[in-house]
Amino acid sequence: MFLPSAVRGQFAALGMLVLLPAAQAQFDGYALYNLMNQTTARLVNAQGQFDHTWSCPTTYSYAMALKPNGNIVRTAVNSGNQINTAAVSGKVQELNPQGQVVWEFVYSSADYVTHHDMCLMPNGNVLLLAYVRRTVAQLQAMGYTGTSAKYPGRIIEIQPTGSTAQVVWEWNIEDRFIQFVDANKPNYMPIAENPHRLNINVAVSTGGGPSGIDWFHENGIDYNPELDQIAFSARYLSEIFIIDHSTTTAEAAGHTGGNSGRGGDFLFRWGKPANYGVPGTQRIPAAVHDVRWIKPGRPGEGSLMFVNNAGAGTNSTTIDVITPDRDGYTYPWTPGTVWGPANYEWRHNCVVSSSGQSAADRMPNGNTFVAISGGYMYEVNAANQVIWQFNAGPQKAFRYTCDDPGIIALFGEQICGLTTGLAETDRDAFALYPNPTNGAMNLSGIDVGLITAFVVYDAMGRELKRTVPGWTVDIGDLPDGVYNVAIEQRDGQRIVRRVVVQH
Repeated sequence: MFLPSAVRGQFAALGMLVLLPAAQAQFDGYALYNLMNQTTARLVNAQGQFDHTWSCPTTYSYAMALKPNGNIVRTAVNSGNQINTAAVSGKVQELNPQGQVVWEFVYSSADYVTHHDMCLMPNGNVLLLAYVRRTVAQLQAMGYTGTSAKYPGRIIEIQPTGSTAQVVWEWNIEDRFIQFVDANKPNYMPIAENPHRLNINVAVSTGGGPSGIDWFHENGIDYNPELDQIAFSARYLSEIFIIDHSTTTAEAAGHTGGNSGRGGDFLFRWGKPANYGVPGTQRIPAAVHDVRWIKPGRPGEGSLMFVNNAGAGTNSTTIDVITPDRDGYTYPWTPGTVWGPANYEWRHNCVVSSSGQSAADRMPNGNTFVAISGGYMYEVNAANQVIWQFNAGPQKAFRYTCDDPGIIALFGEQICGLTTGLAETDRDAFALYPNPTNGAMNLSGIDVGLITAFVVYDAMGRELKRTVPGWTVDIGDLPDGVYNVAIEQRDGQRIVRRVVVQH
């Protein structure tokens, strides 16, 4: 069955077509995704149809973004990487709608390589995460008590220039290191009194790659242009962090400067108080991914949303939202206490679980888009009801509204819902789902009195089924494949949707 039992209970019985109020319909728009290690990027619309694809010259890594001009920027796997551990990319590139490379940049050597996430900034620059190779001798000189080499994290900002790009800003987590084991080594200071720094001997949840060289496993990054700050998530620390981007690279290596006056130190951290030596409840029990600010103008704007992979227990992923207390460009902390808030403020218990990279985003109408790695993409309304889903499980996916400049550049100003035949006020609300389906189809956002019949056609246009209202349309007896479902209306218009049957 395509849907797990937890989800099936939210829908009508198998084979029944159920009408939902228009207010519960999904937010009409597009999901952008590319499966890892594949070369095709896809834009799927609200009806589960691919409206645009990019045939890319290089296999995909983890992250991508749609630019206002309709191009995409994506992380890609560089064939010459000398460092090979979790989610390594080594390359980022911009492609036009025809899949041609506009520019590309390789950040890969024996000592560093980009990995996991990226963030497209409003000025066209790109933020990237990177691993940095450090020997055990280098780390022990800083007070490290371990006996193996590690890869501490780095964040770089690159600026496209012609057919390539250049690094214009850099931040390194090793500049945050402190230790309280050897007074004769640098940065000897009490851990619990300095949460803006990082204990070099902090206990991590696990270690990835050969000899655990993937140290903290930073995996998600976002940028807040209003505050000029960066948020990132670190899986093996079970924490999310905020740092100041208004610094110079030199200030980012120190502890003064920038809008916050704190240089490159952590402005905020949340999830595991034990990491900074303070007793308190661990709110991120294990892995965490995809931290991002909720965009301005959307419900919860300014709060942080993230994927808490075991938020409700082992094998129980949640999407959590918190709102840190903020004073200007800083986030107040009282010595000896846990950085607030005390708990998440909103939570969605995901309908499937993943221990790895996944993503979520808040929509303008309050719905939340979720992409579960190895599962599928779906959308829930404010009542946590699933009202859209699509059978693809990319590591990350990215939702774009119909009025996004990139969507308009690709399709024009009136792209969403034009083929539905519905009135202007109704067409954005119309949906037929789940898609793919195992036999159950649900309809929302249309007046039942307008419909005279449902007709199912195969790919050759041959009529296979015709059902009159009574709203039972059972296509579960059809073999796996792609079919067209036509909704015929009393005014003679027809709404056609492509439906994938998958048992």
